[in-house]
Amino acid sequence: MDEIRIAIIGHGFMGHEDEHMLLHMPGIRLVGFSDIDPHQLKDVAPGLKRYASNEELLADPEVQVVIIAANNNQHHKLVCQAAHAGKDILCEKPIAMSVTELDDMVRVVEACGVKFTVHHQRRFDPDFRTIKEVYDQHLLGDVYKIKTGLYGFNGNMHDWHIYRSEGGGMLYDWGVHLLDQMLWMMPGVKVKQVFADVRNVINAEVDDYFKILLRMDNNITAEVELGTYLLTDKAHDKWFERHWLVSGNKGTAYVDGFEPEGKIVRTTHLLTNVSGRRTMTAAGPTRSFGPPPPGTIITEPLPQVHTCHEDYFRNYIRAWHGEEDFLVKIPETRRVLALMEAARESARCGKSVDFE
Repeated sequence: MDEIRIAIIGHGFMGHEDEHMLLHMPGIRLVGFSDIDPHQLKDVAPGLKRYASNEELLADPEVQVVIIAANNNQHHKLVCQAAHAGKDILCEKPIAMSVTELDDMVRVVEACGVKFTVHHQRRFDPDFRTIKEVYDQHLLGDVYKIKTGLYGFNGNMHDWHIYRSEGGGMLYDWGVHLLDQMLWMMPGVKVKQVFADVRNVINAEVDDYFKILLRMDNNITAEVELGTYLLTDKAHDKWFERHWLVSGNKGTAYVDGFEPEGKIVRTTHLLTNVSGRRTMTAAGPTRSFGPPPPGTIITEPLPQVHTCHEDYFRNYIRAWHGEEDFLVKIPETRRVLALMEAARESARCGKSVDFE
């Protein structure tokens, strides 16, 4: 296949990440970068173009696809500009600041006849794909709870993420990924209700903590929690950084860390009621929360998965050439944005919000 010629708007963190990944990606030829701050272009790799403006990049006939890696508040304007320039578009998440913005972007893109998708590369995170494999293989029986959590070690966000005007805040930064993973894990399952707590713990303008509960129509309760100011003195403890917990009527699975460690946990037999008899433990007359007898709790290894973020671009290349569908579809991203808006409304009014 011919190489796809790609240029990137924005040479910040994600621009650098994409540069390192795409410079040697078969099927892609990285053309160059633009950035509103010329200083950001000083370390662009040799041989790549350094455009004086976004307009110059969009006017370059060599460029077929534009990756938009600018701040969140710039996505709407840049997507529309790129579409009018006839460029196919791969936009960083969140694809827009609101459902209304996205709907307008889609109208422009469709009128211009260009390809449009979003960079949800964390669908290929090994920890997520491991727990999704547990769910897909029905290894836990009837699942009733799925929890995902991400916690900061030392307390704050960085750069423009602390400013509302730039589209900052953790719901836009990481919430969009965590919610996308949760929804994509359960295709075809509807979200009946949303209850959320969204807080500005130490930041004046933007959220740095949220807990979102989703009541699904398959009787699963999904929980998504993130905090940048949940501090720890155990930085080696992967459970604190990133974890998944899935519970069913035939066992529990946990996955800790981005490079997943964990197990499937089962019991060899359930506790039984003994009429007229009290069982004493060191903790008192209880068995449910006391130490289990030896051999009661057994473990199994998690399924093995082999995914990485490069897989996202491998799909993009094939889809751009028409060989398969884009993994991330615009209606899916719209649903995530709508869910984020419902979470904010629930947090504002202190009540659950009906969703689907």
